[in-house]
This record gives sequence, structure tokens and C-alpha cells, in this order.
Amino acid sequence: MSRPTPTGPRRPTAADGLVVVDKPQGWTSHDVVARTRRLAATRKVGHAGTLDPMATGVLVLGIGRATKLLTYVVGADKEYTATVRLGVATTTDDAEGEVVAARDASGVTDAALGAAVAALTGPIQQVPSSVSAIKVAGERAYARVRAGEQVELAARPVTVSRFDVHDRRAVVVDGVPALDVDVTVVCSSGTYVRALARDVGVALGVGGHLTALRRTRVGGFGLDVARTLDELGAEPEDAPLPVLPLADAARATFPVRELTDAEERALSYGQSLAPVPGGPSGTVAAFGPGGTLVALVEERGPRVRPVLVLAPAST
Repeated sequence: MSRPTPTGPRRPTAADGLVVVDKPQGWTSHDVVARTRRLAATRKVGHAGTLDPMATGVLVLGIGRATKLLTYVVGADKEYTATVRLGVATTTDDAEGEVVAARDASGVTDAALGAAVAALTGPIQQVPSSVSAIKVAGERAYARVRAGEQVELAARPVTVSRFDVHDRRAVVVDGVPALDVDVTVVCSSGTYVRALARDVGVALGVGGHLTALRRTRVGGFGLDVARTLDELGAEPEDAPLPVLPLADAARATFPVRELTDAEERALSYGQSLAPVPGGPSGTVAAFGPGGTLVALVEERGPRVRPVLVLAPAST
């Protein structure tokens, strides 16, 4: 039996690189990956850092070999704009949960709010929301909570480098005076903004949760380079999906080391190099004289060792 004739031309496979998506509200990060797999005509698509369905904003996707960069992008700092509702606590610390307590927040002063925010700025120990994706004995915490279990997660060290209050508005929720507070948060990887909303509410004695969240930056990738799924879907179907090329993505993510011909050859065989005095430290993108991204290296100690060779020597 002959195969059925395809209904239309298949979009060419996208090149290795990054795509920065402005995630819409109501979509899971997996939904965005699935849609991008179709647009990029490849299953080799992954994301750097989950966004909850209610959240919008920057979601960095890797395509092809660029998925290997995502481990490093995940660890970058992140920036958010958010709205915290004081006076109402929920089961999930955000607007998707059920209300568990409501208290009059009309007496919260600017001074008290500022003190609560200041106490959550800098290096802190944060207890993640019980419905987070953190694994407990091999199972996601949110799955255990949904199954009726009581889940208590351990505090973890995170850093909140900015926690700025921009505006506050009095609102009434089911007859109870509440307070909506617009904030900007810049934080380390692994920080839960909804846990910050919860903890501000706890500190003020009125409870709190997150009603809106928009991620405006992941590392060096902001909304200025993000595209909506509608914009990506409008790209011509006879051309590959445009991506930020692998080399450009690496330059935007890591410090750079320019190699000599001999160093490029050594790295292509997986060999280590001598460090450059005064050069960058940590994970570094190493480029050959011709502009080729050769490898990611770790500039620590007496030797510079490749952690990911992207242009291996041909055998």
C-alpha cells in the first residue's frame, strides 16, 4: 500500500539556535515547546526555566544543539514585574489556588510594606510553594499536594537583588478590603516570586498571593528580543524558522575567549588549555579565529577544560 500524499509542504528544519518566546497567559511551558517543535520541524526543542500557566513573558527555547546551552541559561538571573494582593492567602500562593484566608489589609502602611519587602531583599532562605515542581521522593510536590498529601519543603538559599514597590491600590475582595501592590523583582535562579508574595503577606499579618506575573528578562535575553507564538506562526512555511544562531546565542550568554589556531585544534580534540592571565572565569564560550564556536570551557584552576565541544575534530 502506498503512503498517503502529504497535505502540504513540510517546513524546513530550523538551524541550531535559540528562540525567545513571549509566552501567553494560560499556556504551559510544555505547550510552548510543543508548538515550537511543529514550527521548527524538529523534536529537538527544550526550554530554559518553566513559567506557570498564569505567567507571561520571556521563555528561552533551544533548538537542535542549542538545547545543550539551556543548562547554563537556566542558571541566569531573572527579572519580573508582578502584582501582589495583600489581604488574601491561597493554597497555591497565586490566583489559581483556592482562598484559605482573607483579612482586612487597609491598615498596611507604606513603612510597614517597605520593611517587609526589605527583609526579603538580598540573600535569603526561601521555602518554595508546596505546589512547586520540586521533586519529593521522586515525585513533583504539586502532584503530591493534588493527591491530598501535606507537603513541607525545606528552605533554600536564593538571592533577591531587587524588590521594588511601584504602586499600591485599594481593592475589595468578597467584601474584604485588600491591597494590590505592583512590584519589580530581580532574583537568582530558583527563586519563587509567588513565595515572595506569600511571605510579604505573612510578615504583614494579612496574608498575600500573586495575581499577575510577567517575566521580562532571563540573563541577557529580554522582551525586546522576544516574539509571540502568533508572530512565529506567521513566518513563511517554505523557510526555516528564524533563530538566534548558536554562536550569537553563546556570545549573549557567556564571557568569550578568542582562540589561536593551535588552541582551536586542541579544544576540538577535547584537550585542555592554559588559562589566559586576567581572562574571564567560570563557563566561557571559546571561538576560533574564523568565528566558529568551538566549545564551552571552564576557566578555573591551572587548566582550562572543555565541558562541551561543539566543533569536534573530524576523524
